[in-house]
Amino acid sequence: MQQYVIAIIVIGASMFIPLWIGSKAGEREERTLSDFFVQSRRMNAIVLFFTVQATWWSAFAFLGASSNYYQNGPVYWTTLAWDVLFGLLFYLLGKRIWFYGKERGYLTATDFFLDLYGFKPLGLLVTLIMMIFTIPYFELQITGGTYLIEVISAGLIPRQMGAFLFTSVIVIYVWTGGLRAVAWADVFYESLIIISSILGVLFVMRQHQGITPLFSELSRVLPEALTMPGHNQTAGPNLWVSMFFIVPIGALMAPPLWTRMYAAREEKVFDRLPFFLALISILNLAPMLVGNSGLLLLPDLAMADALLPQYVLRYAPYFMAYVILIGGAAAAMSTANSQIHSISATYTIDIHRRYLRPDMNERGLITTGRIVIVLFALLSYLSYLYFPGVIIQLGLLALSGTSQLLIPVCGALFWNRSHGVGAFSGLLTGLTLVIGLHYQLGFETSDAALIGLAGNAFVFFAVSRFLPLQKTNANRI
Repeated sequence: MQQYVIAIIVIGASMFIPLWIGSKAGEREERTLSDFFVQSRRMNAIVLFFTVQATWWSAFAFLGASSNYYQNGPVYWTTLAWDVLFGLLFYLLGKRIWFYGKERGYLTATDFFLDLYGFKPLGLLVTLIMMIFTIPYFELQITGGTYLIEVISAGLIPRQMGAFLFTSVIVIYVWTGGLRAVAWADVFYESLIIISSILGVLFVMRQHQGITPLFSELSRVLPEALTMPGHNQTAGPNLWVSMFFIVPIGALMAPPLWTRMYAAREEKVFDRLPFFLALISILNLAPMLVGNSGLLLLPDLAMADALLPQYVLRYAPYFMAYVILIGGAAAAMSTANSQIHSISATYTIDIHRRYLRPDMNERGLITTGRIVIVLFALLSYLSYLYFPGVIIQLGLLALSGTSQLLIPVCGALFWNRSHGVGAFSGLLTGLTLVIGLHYQLGFETSDAALIGLAGNAFVFFAVSRFLPLQKTNANRI
């Protein structure tokens, strides 16, 4: 009985606190599109760090990471490298994107592409990419978060009910406070992630009397789990390289990170944040240690994604186990809230205002954005119920699509001859390669995405090189 009481208290607190934060954020709402979608471009450095890191660390990084070590061996250690690459890209591209957004009032990624390329089909394609590839990544968060809620509650809250609870809480506070509510909720979520990660590291070390004894025992029992391509012989250096590029690029090009780049209060945050984003990658010790320890303590799990909850519930004290698991749920919720919010901005600005109701006032557009929050959450919930997927596969599918935007972004920022038709053609080529190579020829998603990026860049360069300069090029800063 005590176990259930602790579980309900932990779940209740993790749900109630963000709702309270959202209600307080809503009290400061200025009832403008800029405030609802990019916090009037006044987000300070500390909150920006927490919300970027919380958005970046999802169920993909928490549940999916430990299960990947458990299934595939050390290939997922590429996460340390991609955290550094993510920070570097945030510095190189983020500062420039922020500057354009501030000078010209952008609210979405499509605003950036339409202004700098002046080619409407490209803007429409970018909008479709943002909307279509956000659905699987949001479903990933529901999959991870609701599974943990079910486990923590010992089955009292089944997955269907957990998914409804998960999405409802997010919808309520995002509806109430927009990006301000999302960002401050992320401060709470990221704090939980940090605490649970530290507890996870300390607990695994206690189980094995340190890190060295853990790996000494694993090298004796299952040495192939410590070298690529892993004990299943499926995860070699090529996967390491492709994930290294695709995951951080896809995450940075996804709608939530565009929102955060626009929302920053000042330019200098882009000089500081990358260092801290790389430094906090030390948190990746937690899923790595759990994954490798699981190979010794739980060698015969039928479902790898169940490793973390099975591990801590079997070996840790109840309260510690619940805190660690609620950190995983926080990782899912802190990414899901950003996706719901940013997809609302994408539809409201890029479709509703641009094509359907260009004369609608700001209050009407904010109401539209709130309705979209509900509809998108409902669509994703139904997708979760009827088309469930594996966490890592869902994440890589979503990131493989958004990663293709890197090429036209770099073209707009660094190459004066870049052309809208070239950007459109390159994007179409990259997406075709991703889908064709993965679904028709069976390539790993990240491998297909990397090949897609190469094809995308080649077509973009070739088409742009042989077309006349666009008039919009002269307007680039």
